[in-house]
Amino acid sequence: MMEAIIFSSKILREELTMVALQEPQPRMTPEQFLDWEKTQELRYEYVNGTAIAMAGGTIAHNDLAVSLLLLLAPHVRSSGCKINVSDVKVQIRRRYRYPDLVVTCDDRDKMATTLFRYPKVIVEVLSPGTESTDRGRKLREYQSIETLQEYVLVSPNEVIIEVYRRNLDGTWQYIDYEAGSQFRLESLGFGCAIDEIYESITLDELMEEPFNL
Repeated sequence: MMEAIIFSSKILREELTMVALQEPQPRMTPEQFLDWEKTQELRYEYVNGTAIAMAGGTIAHNDLAVSLLLLLAPHVRSSGCKINVSDVKVQIRRRYRYPDLVVTCDDRDKMATTLFRYPKVIVEVLSPGTESTDRGRKLREYQSIETLQEYVLVSPNEVIIEVYRRNLDGTWQYIDYEAGSQFRLESLGFGCAIDEIYESITLDELMEEPFNL
């Protein structure tokens, strides 16, 4: 009986998400969005005056976010920082995003209850529907946050994690970690085998681009 209720709830949430994705939301000010969002069942990001419904991820997507959270949390909390997953939003000027994982070490975020303004590390697990945004618009938005030191992209299709790391002179360095390598978050002094992150994860099927002979 309980399984049937959970299954029905999942179907209802997916149907609500599909409706929300298809129906454009009216333009709002940031203040109107924050008030409106409190009454919504789904999560929305806020960009250029518009609320954008967030589609659900795959099991691999969610498992990778949880895996990284479990590995990072003890280290992060022991250093006095805070770590949260996708239900906590990040404010970027007049925009609001929901990263898959965010770490803040700034005292100004210590008492935050709904959003962070001064993140140190942001992680996005890629998906076909969001990858171009994660690599483009979100990359530029997140890099504009003065406190951000590392932006991390995690692949759910293969064992690879990409990191954009801010240098001392303000420029950004790109590094990728593949199977068998040691994954590093320099800003947090954290490292582990990348295979630990992907351990027991059933990866999504890699969709390759077709080519013409």
